[in-house]
Amino acid sequence: MKKILAAGLGFLLLVISGGFAWLSFRTPNSVPPQDLKIEATPERLERGKYLFEVMADCSGCHSPRNFTRFSGPTIAGKMGSGFAFPREMGLPGDIVAPNLTPDPETGLGTWTDGEKVRAIREGVSKDGRALFPFMPYPVYRQMSDEDVYSLVAYMNSLTPIPNKLPQTKVNFPANLFIKGVPQPVDGRVSVPDISNREKYGEYLVSMSGCADCHTPKNNKGEPFPDLFYAGGFEFVIGRLSVRSANISPEVDTGIGSWSEQRFVDKFKGLSHLTAETAPVMTQENFTIMPWLALSRAHEEDLRAIYRFLRTIKPVRNEVDPHKPLMSR
Repeated sequence: MKKILAAGLGFLLLVISGGFAWLSFRTPNSVPPQDLKIEATPERLERGKYLFEVMADCSGCHSPRNFTRFSGPTIAGKMGSGFAFPREMGLPGDIVAPNLTPDPETGLGTWTDGEKVRAIREGVSKDGRALFPFMPYPVYRQMSDEDVYSLVAYMNSLTPIPNKLPQTKVNFPANLFIKGVPQPVDGRVSVPDISNREKYGEYLVSMSGCADCHTPKNNKGEPFPDLFYAGGFEFVIGRLSVRSANISPEVDTGIGSWSEQRFVDKFKGLSHLTAETAPVMTQENFTIMPWLALSRAHEEDLRAIYRFLRTIKPVRNEVDPHKPLMSR
């Protein structure tokens, strides 16, 4: 009997060690980057600027921000130069949003356009590493070919900013599991029919990562399936904290009682603010929501987003966004 148990234990250890070795040495599922040289037309540069600075808010993560001011405006002259996320955010390791400017030493100056497109939509770096999915490439897979080309064209036009940052270091075991996240984009991706406001709104909501911030998650970082868009996800920077709002169409605790115009006005009502005129950030107004950027969103896009949010499942979840942490 002891020999049987020992043999069984030995087999189990062999399976575990084999699985660990497979996780350790496997590489992300990827294909070679496309051989691309994207033409920087005026239309692409305009669209790319809008995506980078407003709708996809690439600048919000890949730029140092002044969190002493409301909404944490991007620091002037630093847009796209990268940002190391503070450890108090609870991320599994030292997570760094790299320098996206075309600086050849510290940015993307040596990357091809195809490598940039692959990183944005498939989550694979120039050197073949899986990107940490805080970069929302799982949803950027749905970004249309023309939109990602516009985004890359605009990134190529940025002023090179030398800013050497450390490489992201993801803690065990998350560093093993993220290798399974990247997936190649299969075939062409088109923009949804803009005349279908709900469908186009869904496309914009996906690109903007609304669900990622407005859905609470468990201690593994996985969203609770019954709480999509119901808010309550907590963000902490220094001694300030905030919980995301419920943006489901639930009447009492979400935006179910909001008119379309009220939704638009919520964004456009902040369009007068700038990095210089934004009020001082306090616990009562602390937010990481990029209001200053999103106040520049096209009104028709905001209306499309509202139309889509009206179609999702209403979830009752009362959120007190600015209640201080018990430990603070």
